[in-house]
Amino acid sequence: MAVPTEADIIKSLQAIRDPVSGKNVVEAGLIEGLALRAGHVSFAVEVAPERGPASEPLRKACEDAVSRLPGVLSVTAVLTAHRERNARSPRPAARPHAHDHAHSHGPAEPAGAKGVAGVQSIIAVASGKGGVGKSTVAVNLALGLAALGLKTGLLDADIYGPSVPRLLDIKEKPRSDGKKLFPIEKFGLKAMSIGFLVDEDKPMIWRGPMVQSAITQMLGDVEWAPLDVLVVDMPPGTGDAQLTLAQRVPLKGAIIVSTPQDLALIDARKGLAMFRKTEVPVLGIVENMSLFICPNCGHETHIFGHGGARETAAQLGVDFLGEIPLVQAIRETSDAGTPIVAQAPNGPEARAFLALAQKVAQKLSVRAERSAPKIVIE
Repeated sequence: MAVPTEADIIKSLQAIRDPVSGKNVVEAGLIEGLALRAGHVSFAVEVAPERGPASEPLRKACEDAVSRLPGVLSVTAVLTAHRERNARSPRPAARPHAHDHAHSHGPAEPAGAKGVAGVQSIIAVASGKGGVGKSTVAVNLALGLAALGLKTGLLDADIYGPSVPRLLDIKEKPRSDGKKLFPIEKFGLKAMSIGFLVDEDKPMIWRGPMVQSAITQMLGDVEWAPLDVLVVDMPPGTGDAQLTLAQRVPLKGAIIVSTPQDLALIDARKGLAMFRKTEVPVLGIVENMSLFICPNCGHETHIFGHGGARETAAQLGVDFLGEIPLVQAIRETSDAGTPIVAQAPNGPEARAFLALAQKVAQKLSVRAERSAPKIVIE
């Protein structure tokens, strides 16, 4: 089978004319983030904000042109509008970036505005800063919810630094039927991550709108159903990706992960404030790495301080959901891709995560009774 090259793709796109500038889409600088790997092609068609949805025929024409090339297995073309774009100053021709998808797709639709088909509840696990163990908490929380009998999914929404592939030791790519991606199932979870689609050592060099489109696609273009709960491992911080999820996804609630350190708690407050401003209920705060337990003698040491998250929760009027200890077994199982709740669910190290899952499940049950009927994506 013929293998298409980047030059082949660019040549096919040069046959598509931009109706506004009169130039071809490559010359007009509308093609961004072009990536090619093993026959799978992805790129963004970036237009001025005022052109918006009206440019869908242009996106579709670009997608169709590339899909007709011999050896192309799939094409992902997203339509994005960048506020700083100047139509009079076209960007250079497409540059290769590290990204590939395994399915075709049209323009990104705000999945959160309508919900996600077959998903009862979506919760976010967030932190104001990186390095607090948020992803480890998210993965083990999801496993804990699954252990309670809930059909559970896990979405890794960290485009720049996905952790779920390593934490679950998933190396294969998700399959596709040409319209939907199917999440990879492991340890009773349905999981999806941009890390399943790109090499671990390749950086994601993407603009904000492209990140937002990717997150929206991983919600609306993945066959999640049926799920009782979808746990979203949020990127750290309070930037574009976080706002996209908070504003466009029908979150039942958010969980803030912090360590006891003052600096981490300051950032945790920022994360909590972001969710409150976007009217997302905060389910509570979790204190990770709460205390170190010596594996030899069992002595407890508060390396990062202790009780700061509990005190912060009380000050801000939200629930304190529990303490996760800093123990070697949690670190080792996470690094090995066999999270502690999956490997030793009855052990003492997993109890804190299972207790957290029970509290979250109880909160979701109450909120589900009070929530309005869902509208889902068809």
